[in-house]
Amino acid sequence: MAYQVFALKWRPENFDDVVGQEHVTATLKNAISKGRIAHAYLFAGPRGVGKTSTARILAKALNCKEGPTVQPCQKCSSCLEISQARSLDVIEIDGASNRGIDEIRILRENVKFSPVNGKYKIYIIDEVHMLTTEAFNALLKTLEEPPEFVKFIFATTQAHKVLSTVLSRCQRFDFKRVPVVKVIEQLNKIVAKEKIRLDNDVLFAVARASDGSLRDAESILDQLISFTKDKISLSDVISVLGVVRHEVLFDITDKIIQKDGKGALELLNSIIDEGKDTAMFLMDLIEHFRNLMVLKVSQADFTLVDLPQDICERLERQSSAFTLDEIFSAFNVLVNTQEMARRLDSLRIPLEIGLIKLTQNKARAEGESYVKPVENKPAGIEKKPVVREAKVEKQPEPPARAREIVPEDPAPEAPAPEEPDSGAVQSSSLQEIKDKWQKIIDNLTKVKISAATYLNEGCPSKLDKNTLTISFPKNYSLHKEALEMKDNKAILEKTISQVMNATIRLNLILTKEEARREEIQATPFIKSALDAFNARPLNGN
Repeated sequence: MAYQVFALKWRPENFDDVVGQEHVTATLKNAISKGRIAHAYLFAGPRGVGKTSTARILAKALNCKEGPTVQPCQKCSSCLEISQARSLDVIEIDGASNRGIDEIRILRENVKFSPVNGKYKIYIIDEVHMLTTEAFNALLKTLEEPPEFVKFIFATTQAHKVLSTVLSRCQRFDFKRVPVVKVIEQLNKIVAKEKIRLDNDVLFAVARASDGSLRDAESILDQLISFTKDKISLSDVISVLGVVRHEVLFDITDKIIQKDGKGALELLNSIIDEGKDTAMFLMDLIEHFRNLMVLKVSQADFTLVDLPQDICERLERQSSAFTLDEIFSAFNVLVNTQEMARRLDSLRIPLEIGLIKLTQNKARAEGESYVKPVENKPAGIEKKPVVREAKVEKQPEPPARAREIVPEDPAPEAPAPEEPDSGAVQSSSLQEIKDKWQKIIDNLTKVKISAATYLNEGCPSKLDKNTLTISFPKNYSLHKEALEMKDNKAILEKTISQVMNATIRLNLILTKEEARREEIQATPFIKSALDAFNARPLNGN
């Protein structure tokens, strides 16, 4: 007998074999038991989760010799023919290659003829969203009032592309991604039956790589068996798929907790040297921090994290080393890393910058405020963010860069009005704005991260009536232009007005001066990066 791949060999044959779609199979079984069988069904969901397999099982349940039944016998000629995709009464159509009105006209003519052997003539149309609008419209009348012996089952991965007039004529079932735990359970059954030798952590790596698609997981396992000679190891999975070991995510998070910038960069370098997908690594790291957040907020409710028990326990222990503010700040850094990568068309440099930011006590761009690891903190006490205290350290004068700023085109001073606007902040409040500048940036971070990042490079330099002038160094024109966009400026003005409890309008300008090298090198982030690389600042010569 010819070799059969796992995805076909282990295809479910009855409703109980369908993995992770109990909400669908239970409804279909009840409908069959009660004789409430609809004339048209729509199965929607991601790839490889059992839509077409469930359609075949439903066809067998209706046309089985013992049927309609919730347990097809798998022995009669009808069941066998449907399983082997050669039944004359179950017509499977590929919507991608039969999408025109001519094909639908042929279908409309054929539905008039009675089934050959079974009780029903069943049309299974896969990827039905590929049909043209004209084809859908030609099908509507037949779909709404088909002959009593005709049933339609549609399958699609993009239900939003199906016409609403078609959706309204179908019973819709939404298939879900198969949870990692259930994928592992099914792979364990296959491994036991096929007598495959593998390491314990192989199935978890395969399940994660499948992204909720059981068919993908079975295909990956099949590929690994062909790749290896004897026993499948985790290194084989990494070699074949190019995935990053889950252990690395824990290791790099530990480096962040320990504020070990050099160690984090070494781990990243090893990932790149092994040829791993850095974009996938970044997405995995974002998901890792999401899991830390969920377990911290839910007080270790493992049902909210689609991972095995032992992994969840490690995540719960690691989450205790962070406050929620720190986790949110980490999200800010990682998302900004993605934005920077799109601008640079490269991911390595943004990733290195992001990891260094995450490992520092003070972070500049997004208001991060990492504290020492949990073992150095009193239990139940969270430190306040360091950044805010550093910005408001009883310094009445503005930062050095702001003092030396000379506007290129300073706004003309208007004569003082006789009666100031009731909602405006007066010029005497400029220092108050400077004192609350970090609070403004923090509040803006919660609304729009990128805008907060740009604003952090500017300094409030002048307040004329209710118009605040924010100055940017000449080499930061991109930040100024981004904030002058209509949406960004509206958000910024609203945030500042809320913090200052007054109506504020903005005027953004560039200065004649560029940000000086000494000032840049004096920032905590750059200083820590120099320390991590054991480097020294340039002397300006």
